Amino acid sequence: MPLDTVLVGDCIAALERLPAASVDLVFADPPYNLQLEGALHRPDSSLVDAVDDDWDKFASFADYDAFTRAWLLAARRVMKPDASLWVIGSYHNIFRVGAILQELGFWVLNDIVWRKANPMPNFKGRRFTNAHETLIWAARGPDARRYTFHYEALKGGNDDLQMRSDWYIPLCTGEERLKDGEGRKVHPTQKPEALLARVLLSSSNPGDVVLDPFFGTGTTGAVAKKLGRHFIGLERDHVYAEAARARIAAVTPVDPAAFATAPARRTEPRIPFLSLIEAGHVQAGESVTDERGRYTAMVRADGTLAMGPIVGSIHKVGALAQGLPSCNGWTFWCVERDGRKVLIDTFRTHMRGAMADAA
Repeated sequence: MPLDTVLVGDCIAALERLPAASVDLVFADPPYNLQLEGALHRPDSSLVDAVDDDWDKFASFADYDAFTRAWLLAARRVMKPDASLWVIGSYHNIFRVGAILQELGFWVLNDIVWRKANPMPNFKGRRFTNAHETLIWAARGPDARRYTFHYEALKGGNDDLQMRSDWYIPLCTGEERLKDGEGRKVHPTQKPEALLARVLLSSSNPGDVVLDPFFGTGTTGAVAKKLGRHFIGLERDHVYAEAARARIAAVTPVDPAAFATAPARRTEPRIPFLSLIEAGHVQAGESVTDERGRYTAMVRADGTLAMGPIVGSIHKVGALAQGLPSCNGWTFWCVERDGRKVLIDTFRTHMRGAMADAA
């Protein structure tokens, strides 16, 4: 496996030389087939630095579809059974790519709208401003159930709200934008590192192998190195490849503690409330209350709570107290320690930490 390497050449030929079932994640930013006709000018007659490179030109939709089918098949072969694939595009190509994805057996998990904070205006003024691009996230097939997704980590970084499928991220500008010696953009469609960081943090783990078959100037590789992932970049343009190598060489990985994968709650050891009593964190006979002091219950020696005639689990009693169908008793009930309220979940966290240290 040519880990942390930029391979120069045709992406399909390079994919065919990689071992089968060898990569954990694919991020693809293929040609958009923009079908531009003539130069594009601003209202002041200055020329827009648009995408008019040969790599984005195809003779027909049929040619583009054949190319798309070929690279997707080649990418699917090198994906591990539980790997997933991201592909980004605009209205020019993403619907064709999505249809071919499904025809080839991929299973679409989400489509993500990347809302650009600073999109280029539509200078002709006859259409809406193209202010977004679309990403498709797909598993290798409908039976792939163990694909990586760090739901709880994303939620925690989003003010404890489930991460949405519309991402508001600025375009690549400023120092992040690679320029040549004359101040021109090295690549016309360089993606922002923030976009790739969210993709990698959501659907890969430290040490995973991330494949980018359209590497360009190496945004995927730069972010992968920074976040402790391996990368394989495929790029046919020598200028882009050299720019990517220089860029990635200058990246300093962040402290591994900053990108270590937080355990999903369902994978953490189960600790019943009775264990807190047995360990002495909570005493039988003491009272628990909610944070606002509206409800009070007594802790029983068997790990249940009693609130008047009601006896049940921390969850059941919390739900009945509020007249709700359910309640997370761990984050509802508190005990008083040194004059302040402490969630009982705090003691469960301490016990899990002690178990991890012992292991």
